[in-house]
Amino acid sequence: NIVLLAVKTWGYALEFAHKSFKKDREIVLTAIKSKSKYLSYGDCIKYADESLRKDRKMVLAAVKSNGYALEYVDEIFRKDREVLLETAKSQSYGLHFADISFKKDKKFMLEAVKIPGTGGALEHAVNSLKKDKEIVLAAVKQRGYALEFAHKSFMKNRQIVTEAVKEEGHALEYADKSFQKDKNIVLLAIKQDGSAIRYADKSFKKDKKIVLKALKSPFPHPRFTLRFIDDSLKDDPDILSIVNKKWSYQNYLKSLKKQKK
Repeated sequence: NIVLLAVKTWGYALEFAHKSFKKDREIVLTAIKSKSKYLSYGDCIKYADESLRKDRKMVLAAVKSNGYALEYVDEIFRKDREVLLETAKSQSYGLHFADISFKKDKKFMLEAVKIPGTGGALEHAVNSLKKDKEIVLAAVKQRGYALEFAHKSFMKNRQIVTEAVKEEGHALEYADKSFQKDKNIVLLAIKQDGSAIRYADKSFKKDKKIVLKALKSPFPHPRFTLRFIDDSLKDDPDILSIVNKKWSYQNYLKSLKKQKK
């Protein structure tokens, strides 16, 4: 079957199939479950017949593949707890389309932000929950970048900022300036990602000891981090010896394992 082969290779091919195939469960499910090296095509359910966009099993398969699919299915699923949690697991941004009642629900949002890697779900919580320390702390532990969506008071909270930069060094960007001048916080950030030094106070970009720690961080390549240090150090022999040292993704993975231990 040419259509089946096409959607298996590229889910979005469903758009160009005859309308009879857009009602075919096998064809649509195959399209939904198709994926490439970098993409999953669950949101191709938007090309399926309306009857299948109301089908719970089909919808669950779609949001599990790609959370953005929630935008295109029947609105009843925007109030379906299981569907919403699966959406969060796949692509937390999909919660943008969730019913407001869930965005106000502390129990639901706490469960959503605790899903590994989905702290970004905090973005879609109502403002009152962005002021809730329990939710914000859980969110930044899963995704440091969630600090961006927290109430501004938490950007001045040492515990919250510490957890955020430990998980994602670049979360330092959203921390209060006082923390960008805080040596302990900066060290935690560059340990996770050396290039996070770009958000540190300029005094640290001139501090050779701090810069060397940033360059020795397992990620990213020190040549990338070099862009963010003060010009006065860019020709320093000790700095250049690290920058020119061979770097490999394999060594990066080994370093991560050591950090976890």
